[in-house]
Amino acid sequence: MIPVKVLIVDDEKLGRSNLQFALAEYPHWQLVGSCDQAATAFALVQSQQVDVVLLDVQMPVENGVSLAWRLADLAKPPLVVFITAYNSYAVDAFEMHALDYLLKPFNDERFSQMVQRVEAMLALQQQLAYADAIRSYQLDSVESQSAEQAFLQQIHVRSVGKIELVQVADLQYAVAAGNYVELHLSQRMVLHRIPISQFADRLNPGEFMRVHRSVIVRISQISSLEVAGDGVYHLTLVCNSKVPVSERYIAQVKQLLR
Repeated sequence: MIPVKVLIVDDEKLGRSNLQFALAEYPHWQLVGSCDQAATAFALVQSQQVDVVLLDVQMPVENGVSLAWRLADLAKPPLVVFITAYNSYAVDAFEMHALDYLLKPFNDERFSQMVQRVEAMLALQQQLAYADAIRSYQLDSVESQSAEQAFLQQIHVRSVGKIELVQVADLQYAVAAGNYVELHLSQRMVLHRIPISQFADRLNPGEFMRVHRSVIVRISQISSLEVAGDGVYHLTLVCNSKVPVSERYIAQVKQLLR
């Protein structure tokens, strides 16, 4: 089995010890260093091969997210797994950009899942795609962006071992599927892990609208509305798909069709 060279970066000794203990179950993961600050970690990555960095988010002087941005700009960036005790909103942000993370305290099953994801991405040589996702997360986090710039333009979708870049311009409609959203494009459908309510908030309301608690459509795709029964409505889209419309949104849809 090909060895995976891993670097641990956490300002807390207990945090570093916990990660080293978890890694002991994976002998082909070779620990190349254990750092308590970002500057030391960055120098180490520049001086030797590092395949993956297990990186604490909350650290003094320079936090983990800032270090991840710098690592993403390297010619041969490592994969980064964020180690975080952040709230659910921050975790959702990682999910939106297909960034991997471990939520403190993590269990053996979640750690094993992370290991499998990293190994699959390394096998498919996804380091550059992952670095691009980190840079996208960086741009999305800049508070000085205008409201228009803050709307999603592209989506990093993670599947097994791979990150795919999907352009929002290609999105026709989206449907909730548990913790995922089905992104319906012109020729196919892909699953993206994000709550549909959060996804709706990031789309330009001049281009997309919610027509049901589980459905978002591109406004230009709206073709016709039909009544399927008492209080039951369906919307036919230009792409010939049909989606439900709830009574909460029916007035807005009718207004658009006028």
